[in-house]
Amino acid sequence: MRIDILTAVPDLLESPLNYSIIQRAKTKGLVEIVVHNLHDYGIGAYKQIDDYGFGGDAGMILKIEPVFNLINDLKAQREYDEVIYTSPDGEILNQGIANHLSTLENIIILCGHYKGIDQRIREHLITREISVGDYVLSGGEIPAAIITDAVVRLIPGAIGDETSALSDSFQDGLLSPPIYTRPAEFNGWKVPDVLLSGNPKLIKAWQDEQSLERTKRLRPNLLEKD
Repeated sequence: MRIDILTAVPDLLESPLNYSIIQRAKTKGLVEIVVHNLHDYGIGAYKQIDDYGFGGDAGMILKIEPVFNLINDLKAQREYDEVIYTSPDGEILNQGIANHLSTLENIIILCGHYKGIDQRIREHLITREISVGDYVLSGGEIPAAIITDAVVRLIPGAIGDETSALSDSFQDGLLSPPIYTRPAEFNGWKVPDVLLSGNPKLIKAWQDEQSLERTKRLRPNLLEKD
């Protein structure tokens, strides 16, 4: 899999894309992540990538030319399954979206910045808009890192125990059950007896029950039918 991230501030992505599961997946050759600096495609001697908006509203807007030229160059080298824009008014990222994106070959993630991007980019170049929540951030770099992490960890081989990702919250539409590790008792606080029973059927039944109970209590919206 290849992920190309287009950003005005590439340094913001240096740390989250070079540690932990993402770094392991890159080392194994499971994913190639390339961060592109929009300033390399900026206009004029000062490599301008933003300008004032028509209509007189406050805030700078990412210009269309740098984005168009960079995406065109990338598309000349390979086909892309999705060109994603990190937008506060896009569809909210969830596990289903992450699952789908992890099955693709090549994706582009364009990080929003300043006031946003020229609407023509959204209309003619973007195939999908994704938000990480109903709030506004200073730029799309953090959302791009979140999307990348959510996707890469699902690629077979990225996690040492691949079954771990399958038992995460939201994979089956429910929150995950409580989890415990050694010691079995600490400060008078005990691990539930069923988890110490060694009986897989009883443990699975308890986990399913706990998942449903926690979802009803903490995230009842996940149980709502369309």
